[in-house]
Amino acid sequence: MKHSNDRLFSRGSWPEASRVADVLRTETVGGVLLVAAAIVGIVAANTGDWYADLRDTVVGPSALHLDLSLGTWAADGLLAIFFFVVGLELKREFVAGDLRDPRRAAVPMVAALGGMVVPALIFTAINLDGAVRGWAIPTATDIAFAVAVLALLGSHLPTALRTFLLTLAIVDDLLAITVIAIFYTDSLHLQWLALAVLPIGAFAVLVQRRIRSPWLLVPLALTAWALVHASGVHATVAGVLLGFTVPVLRRDGADAPGLADHLEHVVRPLSAGFAVPVFAFFSAGVVVSSDALGEAVSSPITIGVVLGLVVGKTIGILGATWLMSRFTGAELDDELSWWDLLGMSILAGIGFTVSLLIAELAFGAGSPEAEHAKLGVLVGTLLATVLAAVVLRTREHVYRAISEQETRDDDADGVPDVYQRDE
Repeated sequence: MKHSNDRLFSRGSWPEASRVADVLRTETVGGVLLVAAAIVGIVAANTGDWYADLRDTVVGPSALHLDLSLGTWAADGLLAIFFFVVGLELKREFVAGDLRDPRRAAVPMVAALGGMVVPALIFTAINLDGAVRGWAIPTATDIAFAVAVLALLGSHLPTALRTFLLTLAIVDDLLAITVIAIFYTDSLHLQWLALAVLPIGAFAVLVQRRIRSPWLLVPLALTAWALVHASGVHATVAGVLLGFTVPVLRRDGADAPGLADHLEHVVRPLSAGFAVPVFAFFSAGVVVSSDALGEAVSSPITIGVVLGLVVGKTIGILGATWLMSRFTGAELDDELSWWDLLGMSILAGIGFTVSLLIAELAFGAGSPEAEHAKLGVLVGTLLATVLAAVVLRTREHVYRAISEQETRDDDADGVPDVYQRDE
């Protein structure tokens, strides 16, 4: 008999399935706003010089070295809010989610690693004589965008596939944060980084005492962000570090939302409804005139990003999962096939928020290389969306049958029968 922990996908428990569904519903809204803001940004960039003038407008106190353009504020400041939410998600997954069990976490972690290594290798191979610095651009998966696509594909996708995508994307975020901190820090000022420990430590003490007053936490968070920014480390890392300090479980041990859930509930609307869309508006604005488009299409940077996202992600995730199956004995859930995993692997090629950020970090905002990379991200994301839709829609009849089984509740006790049979 197969043990559930040895499966590449597992149904999980009913509370876990409900939590994943809640997260996906929330991410769907953010994904739609993200796509809409990106489209508006592309249109705006091609309707005159006002868009570039707005993006490059400098605001902020020069005495604190925070006289930044609006585009930089969006990338360094607003995205720190997004990464704070990512930090909360990562902390919860490691403490109380799928990543707390090494056996269950092994497959999506290895899959995420494969989904970053292969795209990086493809990009590097194509750009050996030039822009190798952009190797990390096609390595990231945008969970909000991917879940928005899932919502458009239908509501019958199995919980196992949704859980796998969510877990993979969370691990992908962790790896992307590590890459940004290590490889895209040009100069490091240790004195500012050392000072940043003080507000982060004070923030940690307050949240560990379950103090949630914004009058105390927000000033500490802003101070930590400013000091990390001054240190040369990308300021979004401050958001992740602050998120990691927040406790997930309640002190009394009750099975109820903890402080991490509370803060995510408060901050996520700001992240999904404002921070990420504004960043997408300023970062996705690529000029698509015939001359610029022709130059970009033939650029090794654009080609490397597109192939990395569409081909590299698919091969990396699918290949890593197959290796886990081949050498560890892990198996697919009985109701799913490798065709399903192929669809999810292609879907993971939707790289947007972090890919656009790395493009700017690698080549500089507004540079021709960054514009080529951004076009590659947009084209690669579009291709991955279309191909994933084709693959997953061919399995719609199977997913509908699985959904009916997962939601069937003959005894009307509020818990689907399939979860009771597993107990």
